[in-house]
Amino acid sequence: MNNKDVTIPKSSGVHSKQAHADFPDQGGFEREMGRSGFFGPATHLHHTHAPTGWSNWQGPLRPRAFDLTKLKSVGSSPWHAPALLKNSFCCIRFWQLEENMPFLVRNGDGDDLLFIHQGSGTLYCDFGRLTMERGDYLLLPRGTLWRLEIDTPMAILMIEATDSQYQLPDKGILGRHAIFDPAVLESPEIDQAFLDQQKETPWEVQIKRGELWATVSYPYNPLDAIGWHGDLYAVKLNCRDIRPIMSHRYHLPPSVHSTFVAPRFVVCTFVPRPVESDPGALKVPFYHSNNDYDEVLFYHSGDFFSRDNIDPGMMTFHPSGFPHGPHPKAYQKAQTSEHATETNEIAVMIDTRDALEVCEESSPIENREYVNSWKPPI
Repeated sequence: MNNKDVTIPKSSGVHSKQAHADFPDQGGFEREMGRSGFFGPATHLHHTHAPTGWSNWQGPLRPRAFDLTKLKSVGSSPWHAPALLKNSFCCIRFWQLEENMPFLVRNGDGDDLLFIHQGSGTLYCDFGRLTMERGDYLLLPRGTLWRLEIDTPMAILMIEATDSQYQLPDKGILGRHAIFDPAVLESPEIDQAFLDQQKETPWEVQIKRGELWATVSYPYNPLDAIGWHGDLYAVKLNCRDIRPIMSHRYHLPPSVHSTFVAPRFVVCTFVPRPVESDPGALKVPFYHSNNDYDEVLFYHSGDFFSRDNIDPGMMTFHPSGFPHGPHPKAYQKAQTSEHATETNEIAVMIDTRDALEVCEESSPIENREYVNSWKPPI
């Protein structure tokens, strides 16, 4: 523990003994006020009103929702996909690919993490060939030369670790095989299909570095490797292979669902799991003030049990500085016997330590009424 932190446990008034369980009757809404994501000091406050019960909201700093299915951009280059949210350490894009890439690309800015929301295809890269399908994460190390050939049109969430690299999360006492065993990670293979595409025909490479671009021409296909060895290469993980940590008596924080981490942000994956069954346990995400991180959620599939009017292909953005949590209808339903016994949602969460800028391309697809979606039903 950092000895400079003021972390002397105290309590006052009416409160529960443990977080997220057995709320006192006088305070029906718990709010976690925490630091360092969900790893630092925290206090759990009990409120008589929902912490999200605002009646009005003014100003550009607000919770936002974007319908990415309304984006019109379709192109063969990932660098032409619109940036939706970004800061100095992270850039989030949404790319729609309807034809084979006729050129190769290389990112000089950082690692790329691609999440396949729709479609299927084949990756050709420095390390060989790898098939891609819906629900796949594809991690491409900085500087990798690559292209995609499609089987069906693809919609891809792209998360760039600008000037940094992705790592696997520290799983602590759970052990290295928890959540997903590293053995399920797949890597490209130099197979016959990869060798067959090594033709003596002209190819172009599009290179991105900061705000600069270059197109480099070759009289042959530069994906001409015949073999490799080492510990730096592209890897694939499908969300079906993620086995979530669960507790039937306690609603766990989002941090336990960490999938990939970078120095200034983390990528988590929510996958289907049983809902907490203990009578006193909270059964929806708790209200919280995550005071050190901006939060982004991309909704891939299923019924998003803590949100109203959210469909697959949508993305929400909750900047740091205000409490948020389940929508009123979801919270009320969780207190009744009508609540589902398991979730079926799949979503990607990006928590960034640095404030995200809302890019101009996001404006036409924003639902500006999202900020009012927490208002109690009349």
